[in-house]
Amino acid sequence: MRKNEGMLQSEMSENSQGITDPRTVGAETRILVVEDDPQMQKILQRTFRDQGYAVTVCSDGQSGLDGFRRGNPSAVVLDLVLPNIYGRDLCKIMKEERPRVPVIVVSAISEVADKVLLLELGADDYVTKPFSPRELLARVQAALRRLQKAVVESTIYRFGDCEIDFAKMTARRAGKPIILTAHGFKLLKYFVQNPERVLSREELLIKVWGYNSYPTTRTVDNQILKLRQILETDLANPRYLQTVYGAGYRFVP
Repeated sequence: MRKNEGMLQSEMSENSQGITDPRTVGAETRILVVEDDPQMQKILQRTFRDQGYAVTVCSDGQSGLDGFRRGNPSAVVLDLVLPNIYGRDLCKIMKEERPRVPVIVVSAISEVADKVLLLELGADDYVTKPFSPRELLARVQAALRRLQKAVVESTIYRFGDCEIDFAKMTARRAGKPIILTAHGFKLLKYFVQNPERVLSREELLIKVWGYNSYPTTRTVDNQILKLRQILETDLANPRYLQTVYGAGYRFVP
């Protein structure tokens, strides 16, 4: 492993051509690393943190699943051979629960049959150990870009009984037309592009309203309330536009 680590560290010092600034794929992008080898944990954690990503590291399958469910990661880097829950089974569970979240498998297993099976289970990519951190980073970022592109290019978005056409700026709920303001469409689209990620009021004011300074954040709260009145069934217990107290809001499709 020390030989592999030395190879990886030398790769990390190279010029990162083809590596994307994480700000272009969404601020506060969180990578979940599920890997039981301590040396590899350090390497992967450093690889992503050096590029500005938030990183959560789990050492076994069960803690990886718990971290996946609690942490709302933007992407997962998953080893195959893990204690408690085998990586192949964990991949299947993750894709069943959140099919949009990219899962990139890293493993010393190189048999074609294993790779094919993992891809059939929903894995978005497969990297064989030993690998270059630059290659893994580029593959993770490519998966994140594909996800964002799919959301943006799909002008019609459906969740629950709601159907939103962002290109035509029309919306329907339970088959009946509903009215959203221009800012309502813009705010909802930003939530759709960042599913299950906690968005602060300040970030929403900057990204959606274009404010560089903001004397109050009540503008966001008022707009969220209006969206909930139109899209939610139970205002007391919102299903889609959830409040994360002390942090902001989260869209759960």
